[in-house]
Amino acid sequence: MWLALAPGALPDAGAFTATLAKGPPTIIYLQVGVGSFTPAGSTYTGTNGTTVGTPAANPTINKVFTTLTTAVVGNGVAQPMATDSTASNSFYDNFAFCSVPTQLYIGGFYRTAGNGPKGSINVTATVPASLTDAAGDTIPFSQISWTSGGNGDTTGNGFLPEVFPGGTFVGGAVQTVGTIGHNQWAQSCWTFSYKNTVTPAAGTYTGRVLFTMTLP
Repeated sequence: MWLALAPGALPDAGAFTATLAKGPPTIIYLQVGVGSFTPAGSTYTGTNGTTVGTPAANPTINKVFTTLTTAVVGNGVAQPMATDSTASNSFYDNFAFCSVPTQLYIGGFYRTAGNGPKGSINVTATVPASLTDAAGDTIPFSQISWTSGGNGDTTGNGFLPEVFPGGTFVGGAVQTVGTIGHNQWAQSCWTFSYKNTVTPAAGTYTGRVLFTMTLP
């Protein structure tokens, strides 16, 4: 995922999680932004007129971005960010879970093959220290934060914590952004904002965050 910023230009809701029948085979799947299932048009559950499908690799790198005018740069008023991701529907059941372009889908599942507790699996973000422009100017990655929540992601008895909660990037670090239990599908929609508490030189600043989920 690219985060782009061009200066010189909600509270968290309840979670959506679902319990999955155990495998085999053991499978992990992570989707940040656009993802893929095969065959085309399929979902994990095969509901809402789709067929049962399986995850597929997708090479897309989505962007989250904002443009600030000179008048507002560094004034301390947080600026909303948009995404170029078109992923609004969940591959779990084809439900329109996220609202694009204001929200970025993040989700996946950890399905195990056998019985008994299998622990959980962390999703991490490897974050550069700064966003940079062509002249070498920098903006701390800690200027980027997000809230978490999707359409209808509540439970009948109240709210559950988001599996991928709101937070702030920690520049130059590997940080855990969510945890998925075994035989669980979990998903959220992130709404990003730029804190706008620094006054960088005019330019287009970019940085790439790598999201990783590794089978224990």
